[in-house]
Amino acid sequence: MIAFAANSVLARSALSGEAAIDPISYTGIRLFAAAATLAAIIFFRGQSQQKRSVDYLSIAMLFGYAAAFSLAYLRLDTAMGALILFGVVQMTMISAGIIKGERLRGLQWSGIAMACGAFVYLMIPGLSAPDPIGAVLMAISGICWGAYSLAGRSGGDSLLRTADNFIGTLPLAIIACGFYLWLGPFEIHLSQSGIALAVISGAVTSGIGYAIWYSAVRGLSAAQGGIVQLSVPIIAAIGGVIFVSEPLSARFYVSALFILGGIALTTIEGAK
Repeated sequence: MIAFAANSVLARSALSGEAAIDPISYTGIRLFAAAATLAAIIFFRGQSQQKRSVDYLSIAMLFGYAAAFSLAYLRLDTAMGALILFGVVQMTMISAGIIKGERLRGLQWSGIAMACGAFVYLMIPGLSAPDPIGAVLMAISGICWGAYSLAGRSGGDSLLRTADNFIGTLPLAIIACGFYLWLGPFEIHLSQSGIALAVISGAVTSGIGYAIWYSAVRGLSAAQGGIVQLSVPIIAAIGGVIFVSEPLSARFYVSALFILGGIALTTIEGAK
């Protein structure tokens, strides 16, 4: 969870300020660093020749998460972005359970209503409301990450699967870079600090961090997997204050309390 929160801090640090890197370059470097790191680990483990199937859905969801994540952090603060991201992640996973036929108790519906009401409050226009485009982009990122987490509950070597998924995103990153330049007034902007932060995010907090998560999530119930991820916005908020000097609004505190509390109520009650 520290690795997940660090991704928000690293992205916000790299994408803001005068020496900021552009979001598509950040995404591409992050994905490449993760793929290279995991491929090297697999090679030294002697697993590079193992025959594996391609999980196209996981690849698409991983790229969608990473691209929307970077674009959103052009417009959102660290803590706000993490709150929206992981709130939507949990609602995505809960919704998937409902679609599959899981029956919710009264308290679970109350928790969902609480979280949704707090999210509406968070988005009401005002001085402390998040940028609406950034919020939509982060919500898309959250849906993709929720789908990716659900896909990760299936079997197989977690390290191999994570490496294959990151490697599979590289062609998509190249295509996205081409569209980014073609659509135009956009341009590639690289900085030493931005590149370094993207490499750290890719190699350490994404590649290795996601491999650990992919392995851990199979040993957790859906409720446990949901509850543990609720710590990420809190850790990210602390990181944003310490490393990016971002203040937290009263609206954030209230929304975080009811969004995370509502989701916690839903998942804990569902585990009984």
